[in-house]
Amino acid sequence: MTNKKDNLYDKAHLVVAAIRLLEYRDNMPPSTDSVCQKLSFSLEQGNLICKKLHDRKIIEIIEGAFGSKIYIRDHLLIEEIPKDHQEKTIEDEVKEFQKAQKENLKKIQSLHAEQKKKRKDLFAEIDRQLKNGFKKK
Repeated sequence: MTNKKDNLYDKAHLVVAAIRLLEYRDNMPPSTDSVCQKLSFSLEQGNLICKKLHDRKIIEIIEGAFGSKIYIRDHLLIEEIPKDHQEKTIEDEVKEFQKAQKENLKKIQSLHAEQKKKRKDLFAEIDRQLKNGFKKK
């Protein structure tokens, strides 16, 4: 069962709200880490969401000497995100990766078997030519 908040639209609203709250409380733009802590997101999940929002020009991430700071660029662009579009979960990503790895392993095994057969055929041909060469002499 998927959670209602599993889509980027809802997460974008949460992140922007957290940025506003932290900026108000601390009188300075928050870091990605503080936004993640406030929303109980893992740092990886928070960075991924912030990267997506940055790519959509909703927020601005400024890297500085004291870490990254997040600014709200245009919160109205959140409304352009499809509301019913579900984000892939980490489990989905892992399953896709494992499936791709299995397919690659099958390809490698088939290539290995093909090379083994070619070598066997080549040695058989060389052996046949050697035997035919000795018979002629």
